[in-house]
Amino acid sequence: MAQINKIGVIGAGNMGSGIAQKIAQEGINTVMIDIKDEFVQRGLETIKGLLQEGVERKIFTSEKVDEILSRIHGTTDFEAVSDADLVIEAVFENKEVKADLFKKLDKICSDKTILATNTSSFFVKEFADNISRPDRFIGLHYFFHPAKNRLLEIIPHEGTSRETIEKSLLAAKLHGKTSILVKDAPGFAVNRFFVPFLNEAARMLEEDVANIPTIEEGGKRAFKIGMGPFLLMNVTGIPIAVHASTTLGNELGPFYAPAERLKTQMEKNENWNLEGEVDESKIDTVIDRFLGVCLGVSAALVDEDVATIEDTDRGAKIGLRWIMGPFEIMNRIGIDKAYKVVDAVTKRYPDFKMPKILENQKALGKPFEFKVVDLEVKDDIATITLNRPEAMNALNEAVVAQLEKQFAEAENNPDVKTIVLQGAGKAFVAGADIRYFVQNIKAGKIPDIVDFTRKGHELLLKIENSDKLTIALLDGLSLGGGSELALSCQAIVATPAGSMAFPETGIGIYPGLGGMLRFMRHVGPELTKYYVFTGAPVSAQDAFELGIVTKVVEPAEIESAIKELAEAGKSDKYRSRDIPEKFKPFAAMTTNDNVEKLLAGQKPEGVDEGLAAKTAKIIGYKAPIALKMASDIIDTQVEKSMEDAVEIELGRLSEIFSTADALEGLSSAGRKRPEFSGK
Repeated sequence: MAQINKIGVIGAGNMGSGIAQKIAQEGINTVMIDIKDEFVQRGLETIKGLLQEGVERKIFTSEKVDEILSRIHGTTDFEAVSDADLVIEAVFENKEVKADLFKKLDKICSDKTILATNTSSFFVKEFADNISRPDRFIGLHYFFHPAKNRLLEIIPHEGTSRETIEKSLLAAKLHGKTSILVKDAPGFAVNRFFVPFLNEAARMLEEDVANIPTIEEGGKRAFKIGMGPFLLMNVTGIPIAVHASTTLGNELGPFYAPAERLKTQMEKNENWNLEGEVDESKIDTVIDRFLGVCLGVSAALVDEDVATIEDTDRGAKIGLRWIMGPFEIMNRIGIDKAYKVVDAVTKRYPDFKMPKILENQKALGKPFEFKVVDLEVKDDIATITLNRPEAMNALNEAVVAQLEKQFAEAENNPDVKTIVLQGAGKAFVAGADIRYFVQNIKAGKIPDIVDFTRKGHELLLKIENSDKLTIALLDGLSLGGGSELALSCQAIVATPAGSMAFPETGIGIYPGLGGMLRFMRHVGPELTKYYVFTGAPVSAQDAFELGIVTKVVEPAEIESAIKELAEAGKSDKYRSRDIPEKFKPFAAMTTNDNVEKLLAGQKPEGVDEGLAAKTAKIIGYKAPIALKMASDIIDTQVEKSMEDAVEIELGRLSEIFSTADALEGLSSAGRKRPEFSGK
């Protein structure tokens, strides 16, 4: 696939400047255009202000800000995007203005250029039909603020080519977006249920169901969000809510049309007054109204094939920052309860019909099942995608079971010669789902943890020993179980964003899915202990120099790199190799003698004092039992077969998960630094 070297953004307002900023932040040359120089300069100042905030919050250095700004060219000259790979329109929601803009761009831009609209209100097809390149036209719907919000809805119309879709997906990945593929339909996916959420708040107020503070609080509790519907409208603008609901109402019927109270508030040109007391006696009624509308609309859009249940949930969690997506909420409250609140909506608004998907699920009498691992076969290469970007693709029972199923399907397909494993979003796999471990420890079900881990080992051995070439695409962060999954593959292709790490000893356990066993076969026991003890990340480049990663390539070169490896076939990933000089001080830190000193809280000897002190300090925060067990397992499995080494590792799992340190470390993860007792 052709590289994406230059992206144009038309419009320097809040959305346009935010899109341009995000693209430039991720290393892509960006042209930001507006019709007046003062608009361009205002957009550039907005970007500079946001980046300076990032410096103050220690997200960026001043040097990094200068580097980002150097990639943004602000201008009023439309010819500046004539050679762009992609041009994104981000002007205000006026159909004629947008249509005229695309006709102009169609004449200026080269044949290779994909044109995209950021519209939230109009059909993508309406603009595509009026230009000479409908096959290279697509919707890219960003969410506010586009420099911070990770969600991107990608909306092909019926004439969009497959190549354009794939290049748009690549562009999304290159500038750090988590994309969902959505049908060209009113409101697309997220606005389809978010706008009725705002509208229903005004309707409840109009019907005197409750006062503003009560409705506001009910909205926050229903979806576990920090801002309720009225505050959201105050922040984003009441006219936007009116415009969006009017558009939906015109296309989909009266249920979606704006409440009279909403239109009145816009005409008053005033924000909603949030002052007042919450009436707890009315909260449950308000919550049920919100649930009925949002869950019903979400089910309806899936019925219409606008988006999958998985992408609908991702849209809510990533784009709107809900804790759970609509279908996860249905599972949590129960399908019967979900049906009941949606049924109330159908009775209140006769033009809204009960979605078939919810009717069918009620008849089945069980929760929705989510597909979190996807399989795609193209030519003779099968690509398996762990698709939980909102959870950084963390491994749990469902993920492992689906991964096993998809891998078996790919392995049994006679047309497939190479199997690629990758993660959706910015992470490969960020380890195992820690909640699973905590729940089972507290429930006294440690044998279930052992069984789960054994199944994981069996799968990883199949991946490692497959007759077909297995390749991990390490295109982002991998931690713990993610690094272990990558290491089980016969080859690893990484981008500069890829990395590995084993943080387990910092949360009271040891790497339990064969990571340290496989890492040891690459680099030896001493260096393995250093990385397991410290949890230090191994960059893609370092892993390449160590012989662990097969190729390091830029994102746009991934496809060709995988094809080259597939054509070359298998090689011995554990071949003998020398450790590069720069890693030898780390290996010296964890020789047998120095391991004893480190475990006793003493500084290692025969190494650089600064490095020794730093390493000792890091290890001082780790769980002592986990460190000792990891060291013993690494020593015991030397020169054993991988199968025997796995059994050695599995043999200590019950012991480690029974420790107080394991519960303390796992329970503290992501919240606070654990306090280990050594018990």
